[in-house]
Amino acid sequence: MSIRDNYLTVMENIASACAECGRSEDEVKLITVTKFVDTGRIAEAVAAGARHVGENRAQEFRDKLDFFKENGLDAHLIGQLQTNKVKYVIGNASLIQSVDRLELAKEISRLAVKAGITQNVLAEVNIGGEAQKGGIAPDELKDLISVISELPGIRVKGLMCVPPAVGEGEARRYFASMRRLFEDIGSAGIPGVDMQELSMGMSGDYRSAIKEGATMVRVGTAIFGARPAAAARA
Repeated sequence: MSIRDNYLTVMENIASACAECGRSEDEVKLITVTKFVDTGRIAEAVAAGARHVGENRAQEFRDKLDFFKENGLDAHLIGQLQTNKVKYVIGNASLIQSVDRLELAKEISRLAVKAGITQNVLAEVNIGGEAQKGGIAPDELKDLISVISELPGIRVKGLMCVPPAVGEGEARRYFASMRRLFEDIGSAGIPGVDMQELSMGMSGDYRSAIKEGATMVRVGTAIFGARPAAAARA
């Protein structure tokens, strides 16, 4: 199938999942993940209707930024971010989805204040407690968000997670846990925190994520096909 066909199929699946759980499809935003995808192929997805894109690496985000701007795309940084790479995305990413430590939040705050902007972010949660993955532990989340909320130039807009690779059915319990965290933080009344976005679900499990309240799903492989390894592309 073509990239266009794949994109439209994903959109149909989003609509179907929303209908099954009584939600409007307008409540869910598809973030088209463009990691290791060249701009020519991204353009095919844009022609099919893609308006929101997500990059995993700060350097690749920077390299594609002109293309994103020329095509009026809403660009997100969705991968792990080192503090020395914040300069590549600050003010250019509408949302940095992977804030999981105070050191990173402070650097975002510093550069945002310097640029005279407020940078919107999501707090990334390591919902499966996996040592190899980024994200704050669930029981440390509220404290981290409370501290971030006091920093200038940065605003927490919600949560993000990458659950363990356990299959769509099993992943749903992790999404349910994320929904509860999202609701708990939202009801905590932390000043300066605006819990609007719950980013969870990828190519293999986005339907389950939608049924547990995701407002954003991040889909790449189901649209562009399997990606070659970074080393192979290099």
